[in-house]
Amino acid sequence: MNFGIIAAGQGSRLAQEGVQLPKPLVRICGKPMIGRLIDIFVGCGAESISVIVNEEMKEVAEYLRELAPTLPCPLNLVVRTTPSSMHSFYGLSSLMEGKGRFIITTVDTIFREEDFAPYVEAFRNAPEDVDGVMAVTRFIDDEKPLYVATDAEDRITGFLDSPEEGVKYISGGIYGLSEKSIPVLKECLEKGIGRMRNYQRALVENGLLLKAYDMGKIVDVDHAGDIASAESFLENK
Repeated sequence: MNFGIIAAGQGSRLAQEGVQLPKPLVRICGKPMIGRLIDIFVGCGAESISVIVNEEMKEVAEYLRELAPTLPCPLNLVVRTTPSSMHSFYGLSSLMEGKGRFIITTVDTIFREEDFAPYVEAFRNAPEDVDGVMAVTRFIDDEKPLYVATDAEDRITGFLDSPEEGVKYISGGIYGLSEKSIPVLKECLEKGIGRMRNYQRALVENGLLLKAYDMGKIVDVDHAGDIASAESFLENK
């Protein structure tokens, strides 16, 4: 499996709240967030790991360049300032072409390795007609969650901005997709669509078969107070 990390955001809310480090280098349980993700991906048998950071994140780029020779798989670094996470996703997508299924996550998505590994296996072993397996959660602490509508077999039928009756999941910010998703991404950008949630809607509208995988609790680190919450979540099993 090939993995990607979107780490090109500015982390402005953390900076405004007094966190001096760039978001990817903020430590969770003593480990930089981005290093923790890379360790988890390596533990899941990563064939390659690709990361996009913005041009201002010189410390992050240097951290990754120093880390790369110590890894058992290639680490591809893209340094590019992008206007949105969807454009960052596109910046990584070219590195995924020709490699089959891949998983991309945002750098501030915090989950337990023991929950993530079964998700990777579920996607790896999913039938060929499954175009994607998206990690979802029932835990809501996001300011603007993306609700995920599913049928009785956990096939994704829609992505919603607000809750509806019978909708039990929100997006976990972990995207497992096949190469069929990349032409849809390019089409969205050509149409001026710039939000990840609208891209995900386009995947459904284009007939791709996406399934939801309940990965348990997933949290985001957007504010300074989220750091302690994330550490408590990981330490209290």
